[in-house]
Order: sequence, then structure tokens, then C-alpha cells
Amino acid sequence: MALKTGDAAPDFTLKDQHGDDVSLSGLRGKTVVLYFYPKADTPGCTAQACGVRDHRPEYDQAGAVVLGVSPDPVKKILKFDDKYGLGFPLLADEDHAVAEAYGVWVEKSMYGRKYMGNERTTFVISPDGTIKDVFRSVKPAEHDDLVLGAL
Repeated sequence: MALKTGDAAPDFTLKDQHGDDVSLSGLRGKTVVLYFYPKADTPGCTAQACGVRDHRPEYDQAGAVVLGVSPDPVKKILKFDDKYGLGFPLLADEDHAVAEAYGVWVEKSMYGRKYMGNERTTFVISPDGTIKDVFRSVKPAEHDDLVLGAL
């Protein structure tokens, strides 16, 4: 089931890179940029995360909270954050329940091998908890321009 503009964003609670709980409902009243990425410390995911880091002043100016979600464990996303000085919440969705709730846990194929993983997708969630925009199969180099343009 693919979520679309106007749908209520499914609530969740996940651990961030420091092991602290982050809940979408706890951010009610703020615009949330929720982006799903396949795997920490891979070229595309690193480019996307560093782009968010580098555009942090613009996200802050827009009043947006950015959350990155991957199926990686807490330890791996902490290492990713430390390595690149990302400085924003990365969330561990190890059982991919949140990715499934958002319809981004999909079958992928690389070198003829099929496997399940996160589709690179970003949701802009309004302060009232509804989905304002959805960007599917986002190219890392275009991510920040697209999202900041929507804010």
C-alpha cells in the first residue's frame, strides 16, 4: 500500500543512533522530513545524508526536522553519523516495520540477485501529521533541492 499526499502518516517509535527513542507523534506541531535510505555508509546513502548535513541551515530555517530511516542497527548508524559528522537523527528500523507501513520496503535487484530493501523515498509530513509531499526513487544529488523546494 503506497501512501500518498493527504494520508495520515503512520506513527512509529524507533531508536536513533544514540539509542534514544524517537516518535513521530512526539514531533507533532513540526514539519518532518522523513527519508528512507537503503544502507548506511554506501555511496548513494552517504551523498544523500551529507547533502542533508550540508543543507541543515535551510532545513532549520524552514522549521523542518529531518529523520533518516534505514534497516541498519543502531551501532552501524552511530558509526555512519560519527564518520561523516551528520548531526541529525538517524533511525534504526531493523525489522523494517516502519518501512513496510510507509510502503517503501520493496523487492530490489542488483546484478541479477533479488532481495528486499528500502526504496529511497522521502515524505514531507505536515505539523498536523498528514503527508504533504512524497518523493519516490529520489536521486541523492537532487534530494535536497526537491525537498527544500517543497518546504
